[in-house]
Amino acid sequence: MRETAVEFYSEGDRIAALWRTPDTDGPYRAIVQGPGWLGLKDAKLYVRYHEALIAAGFGVLIIDYRGFGDSGGDRGVLSPSRQLQDLVNAVTYLTTRDDVIVDAIGTFGTGGTGGGNAILLAGADARIKAAVSQVPVSDGEDWLHRMRQEHEWLAYLAALDDDRKQRVLTGEGRRVHPREDIMVPTPERRATTIKADVDDRIPSSISLSAAEEIIAYKPIVTARTLDTPLLVIGVAGDATTPTDHAEALYEAARGPKQLIMQHHTTHYAAYDRYWEQTTPRIVEWFDRYVRPSDVEIRTTLPAESGETIENLETPQ
Repeated sequence: MRETAVEFYSEGDRIAALWRTPDTDGPYRAIVQGPGWLGLKDAKLYVRYHEALIAAGFGVLIIDYRGFGDSGGDRGVLSPSRQLQDLVNAVTYLTTRDDVIVDAIGTFGTGGTGGGNAILLAGADARIKAAVSQVPVSDGEDWLHRMRQEHEWLAYLAALDDDRKQRVLTGEGRRVHPREDIMVPTPERRATTIKADVDDRIPSSISLSAAEEIIAYKPIVTARTLDTPLLVIGVAGDATTPTDHAEALYEAARGPKQLIMQHHTTHYAAYDRYWEQTTPRIVEWFDRYVRPSDVEIRTTLPAESGETIENLETPQ
């Protein structure tokens, strides 16, 4: 596997990324990934997925979002809407590379907003041929609410309202820790070491107003109109990203879709326990749908069957 540090710009800010490819020369079909909740591009957690994709001939571009890791931008901003811009710009960056097949790009995301962002990108960018969303958040408001008892949730909403007023009056709002005051970590999250290699490099202080963006975060709305092939991977009884979020995204999607549900495990343990079972499915999904469209054939069958689209490649 070759690994090259690359850079591009997203809305004027520098984005640091890793471009991982086979040892053979391209052009390659490509997968773009934004890290999961509070993740970074060089997290060890992602490497084995990338190795499997690269063994199948794909190139993988993984980025640090603005304000995180080695990228530029305000370190105190955690913004899903900005992250989506970064991912769209990452796709555009891929299309500028001579070693990328520009009409064969997919997206992979894992871990809360990482999984949700893959769906948002597929819905926002027609250049994405297929998406894989692992342990995703489908509705940010429901996600934050379910981490708290009802009295805590009502107090949290009141605190957000107070902070909004404070920002209007003074120009500054409260600063909070993104893990302790936005997402509330489960006991498993506090105990796990699966992200220990990046945990001490994330911002420790962000604006509380980030919670308002998470509340407005709705990949489920995008999924309801999504025709892009979508593979969703969930964990039964998940205490970190609710199981029914993965199920809802699968049910809502309109295009080719598949749901993998991992049982007898937990959110963080599943990465190790079932990666040998899930990873080949991820590779297979991308291999099936992330292909160049040299010739496109549209077929309309009787009304109840709908339209099918077939893409053909021509020999190079």
